[in-house]
Amino acid sequence: MTKPLIISDCDEVLLHMVAHFRDWLGESQGVTFAMESNNFAKAMRWSDSDEPVGERDIWRLLGGFFDTEMDRQLPIEGAVAGINALAEHADVVILTNLTDARQERRTRQLADHGINARVFTNQGPKGPALAAILEEYQPVRAVFIDDLPQHHKSAAELVPHVRRLHLCGEPMLSPLIDCAHQAGDAHARIDRWAEATPWLIDQLHQEDGN
Repeated sequence: MTKPLIISDCDEVLLHMVAHFRDWLGESQGVTFAMESNNFAKAMRWSDSDEPVGERDIWRLLGGFFDTEMDRQLPIEGAVAGINALAEHADVVILTNLTDARQERRTRQLADHGINARVFTNQGPKGPALAAILEEYQPVRAVFIDDLPQHHKSAAELVPHVRRLHLCGEPMLSPLIDCAHQAGDAHARIDRWAEATPWLIDQLHQEDGN
């Protein structure tokens, strides 16, 4: 019989990203980063002029961070122990919105923190990628973890039988992000791994998936 499957995002679920990105921008890129809403693009302004950073430069800076600064990223509290506890009950894979060229680097990064899991890269909504992963693994049941509500909405539309946990472990972001559970697109919203881990294990052992 096939095993259950955990499909987890990485940034702000397993590893802090935006806090390290903010620090790097201020230290070396001449950009001030301040999250005041759930609009990531509006958080970035050129420090010398206070003008907003344009979309082209936002993508350039994000790419630069992931190309050169991933070693900065530290684990979310409880994430390493939590995901490894889940690996005792299920297969675990990572679904991260990075380009394919960064797949190997993300795999090494997670392994360096003690998370040894297969990494799938993706761009855009995650529903189609989830469907492809499920087709390959054919799990007896599956649980998806992500910090962004749009990915839960995509999952709910394309793979509605998958259990979905909205988890954002970054305190800078978690109060600002729309709740996928309140929107009806996730089965729960839990932002701390200490509480999330037992909920996830329970989902893996529910025979009827309800």
